[in-house]
Amino acid sequence: MSLKSIFAIPFARIVSKKVYKWANNPIKTQEKVFQELIEGAKNTAFGKDHHFGEIKTYEDFKKEVPVQTYEGLRPYVERIKNGESDILWKGKPIYFAKTSGTTSGAKYIPITKESMPSHIKAARNALLMYIAETGNADFVNGKMIFLQGSPVLDNLNGIQLGRLSGIVAHYVPKYLQKNRLPSWETNCIEDWETKVDAIVEETVNENMSVISGIPSWVQMYFEKLHEKTGKSISELFPNFNFFIYGGVNFEPYKNKFESLIGRKVDYIELYPASEGFIAYQDSQKEKGMLLQLDGGIFYEFIPAAEFFDENPTRISLKDVKVGVNYVIILNTNAGLWGYNIGDTVEFTSTKPYRIKVTGRIKHFISAFGEHVIGKEVEQALKEAIEGTDINISEFTVAPQVNPKEGLPYHEWFIEFEKEPENLEEFALKIDASMQKQNIYYFDLLEGNILRSLIVRKIKKGGFHEYMKSIGKFGGQNKIPQLSDNRKIADVLENYIIED
Repeated sequence: MSLKSIFAIPFARIVSKKVYKWANNPIKTQEKVFQELIEGAKNTAFGKDHHFGEIKTYEDFKKEVPVQTYEGLRPYVERIKNGESDILWKGKPIYFAKTSGTTSGAKYIPITKESMPSHIKAARNALLMYIAETGNADFVNGKMIFLQGSPVLDNLNGIQLGRLSGIVAHYVPKYLQKNRLPSWETNCIEDWETKVDAIVEETVNENMSVISGIPSWVQMYFEKLHEKTGKSISELFPNFNFFIYGGVNFEPYKNKFESLIGRKVDYIELYPASEGFIAYQDSQKEKGMLLQLDGGIFYEFIPAAEFFDENPTRISLKDVKVGVNYVIILNTNAGLWGYNIGDTVEFTSTKPYRIKVTGRIKHFISAFGEHVIGKEVEQALKEAIEGTDINISEFTVAPQVNPKEGLPYHEWFIEFEKEPENLEEFALKIDASMQKQNIYYFDLLEGNILRSLIVRKIKKGGFHEYMKSIGKFGGQNKIPQLSDNRKIADVLENYIIED
C-alpha cells in the first residue's frame, strides 16, 4: 500500500463525517442555502425583477419566481453573453457550459466562481465515500480514465465556453494528474471514433484501476480493447476496481458490461449536470444517490403526474415522499431560478435524502393515454433479462400509431450483443412487466386499444450509425430510451434485422 492510499483512508473518513453532518440536518441545510441564494442575487437584474429584497420565505419565493425552462431565462443569458454583469448572479460567470437543446438550439448554462467548486467537490466526495465505506483505497495507485469531451475552450466576451466535462478537465487535482488518462492531446481530439482509438492505444498496457463515463460509450471503449487484444477487461486490467457512470440507468447495460469485464466490479453512480452536481452514490449497500444539499442548490419538486396541470403542486424538500415520481427544479448559485432541468426523480430514502433518476419529463409515451415513463421500460427490460445471458447494447421505445395491419402497439428497438433464443417470448416477458407496472397500459391492452409490444432487432452498430447520421456521435450524447413520436423510430427502421 502506497503513502497515497494510506493517507486516503483517514481523509475519506473525515470527509464522510462532514457529509453526513449536513445530510442528517437536511431541512436546516437547505434553508441556509435558500437564504444565501436570495441574499447573493437580490441586487442582480433577475433579483430586482422578481423582488428578491422582499422574499423572506419559500412561499414568498414561489409567488415571485415561476417554474421555467431555459427559454424563460434566455433574455437574461443573452445579456450576460453581450458582456453585462450582475444579471442572474453577482458579477459574471467564469464559464458557459454549452449544451445542445432539441427545441431551444444551443443553451449557454452559466457556471460561476461560487458554483464551480461544488462540481469538483461532489465528484471527489463520491470517491472518498467509497473509500470510507469499503476501506479500499488501492485504486488511487493505478491509472484512472474519464471519457469526456474536449477540454479546449472558446472565449465569449471574456467568459470561457465549452462542454461541462471539458471544463471540469481543467480542475483535476494535482495528486491525480500523474494517474489520469488519456493524455491532454488525446482528450482534445474532437472526432469520437478517432479519440476512442487513441485512448485504446494509450491505455491498453497501463494499470487501469478506475474507468468512468456514460455506459454506452465506455462499452464502445471496452469492445475496441477486446477487438485489439482478444482479452477480457479483467485480464487486461487486473486492478480495475470499479466503474463510475452517470447520465443513464445502468441496469440495461449491466449484463453486457460484466461479460466484457469478465467479473463483477463495484459501481458508483453520479448525477452531474451542467446546471449543477445534483447527487452521487454514497454507499454500496443502500439504493439511490445522496442528494447534494449543501452545494449551492435549493431544490424544488413537482409531482410528475401533475406537471402539465394548470396549477401543479410545487414543494420543497421537507414535503417530498418516497416512491413518488417528481420533476426536479433547481435554484442555484450560478443564477438559475425555478429551473426545470427536465429530469424526473424518485426518492428511495428520506433519512438521508437519496434519489434515483427515473427519466425525462419530455421522454414518455402517452400516444393512447398510457403515461409510460423511462423507469417503467428500464424495469421491464431488467426483469426480462434477469437470470439469462442476454446482453443489450442499446435500446429505445416508440409508439406505432398507424400500423399497416392490426391494432397499434409499442415498438421496442433493441441492439443485442447476445440475443434471446425466442424473441417473441422475450417480448411477452417485457409486456407482462409493463402491464404489471402501468395500469393504463394494462387497461389499453384489455380494452383492445393496443396489442402487445413488438421487439425489433437492430443490427450491431446500428445505434452508433444513427447517432452519426444526426451529428451526435460522441461521449456526451445519449439515446432517449423512449419518445412519444416516431422521429427516432422511423430512422432506426433502416437498421432492423429481419429473421
